[in-house]
Amino acid sequence: MALPLSVQSPVVELQKVTTSNKHGEKLVGLLHDTGSNDIVILCHGLSSTKEDDVMVNLAKALEKEGISVFRFDFAGNGESEGSFSFGNYWREADDLRAVIEHFRGASPSRGVSAILGHSKGADVVLLYASKYQDISTVFNVSGRYDLKKGIEERAGKNFMEKIEQDGFIDVKNGEGSVIYRVTKEAMVDRRNTDMHEACLAIKKDCRVFTIHGSADEGIPVEDAFEFAKIIPNHNLHIIEGANHCYTSHLAELASAVVNFMKATLQQGQGYGLELW
Repeated sequence: MALPLSVQSPVVELQKVTTSNKHGEKLVGLLHDTGSNDIVILCHGLSSTKEDDVMVNLAKALEKEGISVFRFDFAGNGESEGSFSFGNYWREADDLRAVIEHFRGASPSRGVSAILGHSKGADVVLLYASKYQDISTVFNVSGRYDLKKGIEERAGKNFMEKIEQDGFIDVKNGEGSVIYRVTKEAMVDRRNTDMHEACLAIKKDCRVFTIHGSADEGIPVEDAFEFAKIIPNHNLHIIEGANHCYTSHLAELASAVVNFMKATLQQGQGYGLELW
């Protein structure tokens, strides 16, 4: 059943949905059910949850178009079971797999029209697309191209020496409170995750839409252009002045996502893909 391109005042039911990953950990999410058969799945970033402003805002924007949305917590985050990790990129791709299989196996079965990730979640959806190759539309919102970079800003200089010595590093906020712990295993996992090779494996019939803020203070906008160079079926949209969390640009982010989603659906009905 095709997704409706627009629905006036869709009746949205918000349902808590729980499934398990292949490690037996419960994954908890919220389904914004507009009645459409297919759904869009949203994936949060590092040390975040399904309640992040980016996730909630995008869910509401898509549901206004009559598109059902599911936003969930990766294992070790939010309401889901498991332990937090600075790494686990491929493991989180498998969490996403468990969620997708849950909906496909539901009664009635639900298709997944797109997967969208922000920050770390953006890398996860790209890894998913490269491994499972069964999703036609992927949104890469502020993803990091080189996972060896961006660590010193969080963990401090000489971070590998400290990890070798203590086995971990505690990442703290400006007040000195610990935000999360980075273990040696997690650090190695992240540094060994090769986004370049993964993106080369994404099928040509998978549409990837990269969105990035020009003023991103966490992941430089240059990363978006690197993705654009190697992903074969790619569209790029830069939001001028937007930071990593789109604090003052949530409406523009939502508009970009909705426009691409609607254009993609129109293309599926025989129209050309015209975004702007």
